[in-house]
Amino acid sequence: MKILVIEDEKELREVIVKSLEKEMFVVETAGDFSSASDKMNDYDYDCILLDIMLPGGSGLSLLEELKEMKKNERVIIISAKNSVDDKVKGLNLGADDYLAKPFHLAELTARVKSVIRRRRLDGQLVVEIKNIRINLDDRTVTVDGNQLTLNRKEFDILSYFASNKNRLINKNALAEQIWGDNIDQSDDFEFIYSQIKNLRKKLKDSGAQAEINAVYGIGYKFVEA
Repeated sequence: MKILVIEDEKELREVIVKSLEKEMFVVETAGDFSSASDKMNDYDYDCILLDIMLPGGSGLSLLEELKEMKKNERVIIISAKNSVDDKVKGLNLGADDYLAKPFHLAELTARVKSVIRRRRLDGQLVVEIKNIRINLDDRTVTVDGNQLTLNRKEFDILSYFASNKNRLINKNALAEQIWGDNIDQSDDFEFIYSQIKNLRKKLKDSGAQAEINAVYGIGYKFVEA
């Protein structure tokens, strides 16, 4: 699950990133209006944390951009401006939540998880596909009630496929979703291939009734076996 943190205050931005990474999120950042606009146009995110006051422009203008692009990212406004007008304007422009600074990181994390659940899987904490049960809250997977041991990336890949069942997933889109800005560290997609290969084997060996099918030259599709 990938999050974009748009915040110009460097120390706060770094604290938020560390907190979210501890919760196994892939996190990207932008410190000004221009870089935030570029990332919103180029990539898809599960959730965007958006400050209103930014160098070069207003976070509310970024909300308008998202609306014009007809993208479905969940947005939480994080701002020191705790005025009713800003809150109402942001919510009317499509923001899902509003959190005034200062805030507790635990509350921010809880709100991020909440809006992501609403976006991706209609609010479900548990996803069941045939005999596979995926708990998004405690990051566990069982097949026929038996625990399936997955590493962090394998779980992220499986949960992403589960939220896009029967859809063809382009390998580049998958890489951006799971690795974010760190895609170059995956050694030209070889690491991605190895993770998917391992995941496919684990699903097959466990007797899972769904599988990841490769579509040659394009990507993958998660379907019931």
